[in-house]
Amino acid sequence: MKSTKSNKLFLKAKKFIPGGVNSPVRAFKSVGTTPRFIEHAKGAYLWDVDGNKYIDYIGSWGPMILGHSHPSILKAINKKAKHGTSFGAPTELEVKIAELITKMVPSIEMLRMVNSGTEATMSAIRLARAYTGKDKIIKFDGCYHGHADSFLIKAGSGAATFGTPDSPGVTKSTAADTLNATFNNIDSVNKIINDHKFEIAAIIVEPVVGNMGCIPPKPGFLEALRAICTKQKIILIFDEVMTGFRVSAEGAQELYGIKPDLTTLGKIIGGGLPVGAYGGRREIMKLVAPNGPMYQAGTLSGNPLAMAAGFEMLSILNKNKSIYKHLEQSSKQIEEGFKDNFKKLNLNFVINRVGSMFTLFFTNNEVTDADSARMSDTNLFGIYFRAMLENGIYLPPSQYEAAFVSTEHTEILIDKTIRANFKSLKAVLHATK
Repeated sequence: MKSTKSNKLFLKAKKFIPGGVNSPVRAFKSVGTTPRFIEHAKGAYLWDVDGNKYIDYIGSWGPMILGHSHPSILKAINKKAKHGTSFGAPTELEVKIAELITKMVPSIEMLRMVNSGTEATMSAIRLARAYTGKDKIIKFDGCYHGHADSFLIKAGSGAATFGTPDSPGVTKSTAADTLNATFNNIDSVNKIINDHKFEIAAIIVEPVVGNMGCIPPKPGFLEALRAICTKQKIILIFDEVMTGFRVSAEGAQELYGIKPDLTTLGKIIGGGLPVGAYGGRREIMKLVAPNGPMYQAGTLSGNPLAMAAGFEMLSILNKNKSIYKHLEQSSKQIEEGFKDNFKKLNLNFVINRVGSMFTLFFTNNEVTDADSARMSDTNLFGIYFRAMLENGIYLPPSQYEAAFVSTEHTEILIDKTIRANFKSLKAVLHATK
């Protein structure tokens, strides 16, 4: 496929935008090619500026669960835009979407709208510290909760240790308050808590990891986290920015039957527009200003266009919960098709899937945490990604990101995807000979 215009735009962009992109993974650097600049999207398809057409499995990194340019969502945005795009004042829609979210997710009794997932997680951590009076948090190696300083912390040589900054600009004092545990390893959590008695304000976790590829929780892991947090008076935060309303109508907490103290949301609740939210138990949320002393604000929070898109999206999902059964069937078809291709080609690669999220890992080992994910062959993934792109399939340009299925991925498109997967795996085999 030609990429002449995209290449020219990328060269120009690099003069004015760091790396030529406004989010690092978009640069396609880790997959050995250059980004395709997108012109428009509809349903399950993307078209780039060179006229190439792709079946899209990014879906704007998750929110396009109903496909691109859904007519009723576009109608809601256009209708609202005619009355103004931003007021810096409350609107009725903010109340309606907050009420709808609390009905759909029982653990959320009150919530605050923000502008991004990063804002949501950052605010939830601050709130947990304010509520508990404690400073330290536990996160899991490989889980991504946005780019706030507290989250850009990597683990040291041990499985559970004091963090060190993972990015210049993050201070050592900030890093010292973030402790890293191993996902799916409850012993690593217990060790941290025993080493830092009465110091832990919160444990934050992606209940289904999407940011080191799709990694589900082992049976009993989330239940154990809930029990520990209850016993130790630690706030349990589910980062459902990605999984919220994606893996089920109530998110991962419904899927696994766990009730967190706080939940962070994003992606789907904006219907494709920038938005985030954090919410949970009323007694905790009452600490947020102007009700309480924990300060958090945002000029564009509750933006009317985002609220219109999000309310329409959530209303559709709430009224048509059979959507999730359809998504499960479609996603299972992809998983089984890929596994059949592995068998035909005598390959031992791994595919992880939860609902309409999935990742193909180029490793022979089970992928359950960050260390096992890092054993994947990223060079092979790069070859595979480029081959899939040539075959008209647009995947996340990183081994460590989840792909997403929408309601617009029909059986015909899924069959095309499975055939493209077979061709691309053959290209991987050829390149390794």
